[in-house]
Amino acid sequence: MKIDSDLREGLKSLGTLGTLGFTLVICTFAGLGIGLLLDKLTGFKPVFTIIFLLFGIVSGFVNIFVKTGRFKDDAKR
Repeated sequence: MKIDSDLREGLKSLGTLGTLGFTLVICTFAGLGIGLLLDKLTGFKPVFTIIFLLFGIVSGFVNIFVKTGRFKDDAKR
């Protein structure tokens, strides 16, 4: 069975959009982990955790905006 190109592109786009939630969660936990590690190494208790948690959340949302922007550009073609 041969899948036509429109269906293939639709499934590819669906797969890309399906990973957006995971991207946000992974970036957030990565920032949290780095912050906790730096707090443990330096002794500053909540400082690095808060800073890197915010960096992780922001990077996750930036990544989502970039991916959805690419998706919109591909959909216009």
